[in-house]
Amino acid sequence: MADTALHTPLYAEHVAAGGKIVDFAGWALPIHYGSQLKEHETVRSDAGMFDVSHMTVVDLTGADAKAYLQKLIANDVDKLGFVGKALYAGMLNPQGGVIDDLIVYLTDWGYRVVVNAATRAKDLAWMQAQTAGFAVELTVRDDLSMLAIQGPNARAKTAAARPQLAELIQSLKVFQGVPVGDWFIARTGYTGEDGLEIMLPDADAPAFWRELLAAGVAPTGLGARDTLRLEAGMNLYGHDMDETISPLAAGMGWTIAWEPASRDFIGRAALEAERAAGPAMQQVGLVLESRGVLREGMAVTAADGSAGVITSGTFSPTLKLSIAIARVPASTGDSVQVDLRGTSTTVRVVKLPFVRNGKQVYA
Repeated sequence: MADTALHTPLYAEHVAAGGKIVDFAGWALPIHYGSQLKEHETVRSDAGMFDVSHMTVVDLTGADAKAYLQKLIANDVDKLGFVGKALYAGMLNPQGGVIDDLIVYLTDWGYRVVVNAATRAKDLAWMQAQTAGFAVELTVRDDLSMLAIQGPNARAKTAAARPQLAELIQSLKVFQGVPVGDWFIARTGYTGEDGLEIMLPDADAPAFWRELLAAGVAPTGLGARDTLRLEAGMNLYGHDMDETISPLAAGMGWTIAWEPASRDFIGRAALEAERAAGPAMQQVGLVLESRGVLREGMAVTAADGSAGVITSGTFSPTLKLSIAIARVPASTGDSVQVDLRGTSTTVRVVKLPFVRNGKQVYA
């Protein structure tokens, strides 16, 4: 790993906990702390915590902050009915491709947006370029760390670690975040489990990490985060979507707010044309019920001979078989053929997600 890698304020805690450090989009972060499988299972059954301080937090202020977001993203911030409410959205280019996916919160001061780490530079450049004509100011919050505590016992154990926050934590609705002084506590996540994502000043992060450790929350690496999110059927930017893929082809159609028709968000014309023609591709789940592991990049063939591709694939620790997210022709039926090391293998097509709250949910 390059010695120029960036360190989060929790780097020393990762080393102390035995984390295997790897380069992740230029950041030195733990892939696991000894067993990715055990960490995955701990999040499904108890509580684990991820250092996601490498993600980018941007605060939006100004009289036109709302109008700016209504132009910038395909979902409609007018849906944010109360302070603290969160919204998942795609930020698109004029061709309708996904520049990034993000979460936006309505706050007392305006809006808080959280975007991915690997796309930080292009996201910030794009967001800044779109401010022309709007009275809006973007403030990148590099002074904040971010911890994700996930699992069925995540909220209870976080409340035990910080009793002064217990009442607030237990009162949070799903997809809601609230500020507490310099902290921001949200009931969101990326694992298919209940849990929290907490943004807090860098200086507070190491002590809070140790408090969570003492409360029985397990350090969890980014390796388990990837298998957990895949079981939950959640997209990973650069794999399941990118600037050449529309949200209609990437399983994100539900994040497009078509109404009101007068809201002219970036990419709208391209998406309307694609919708009118009928999307050529769709996103599905694949389940391999025989031996082998489905991997990203494997070729998929539908019954009519048309081609698709696996965009994410792995062995599912919860289901004990291989699963994948694939982009396939819209005409695809109940099964496809996947080229597994030169052998055409029948693979079942299912509706995403695979797992929610620790249980298989596909039929």
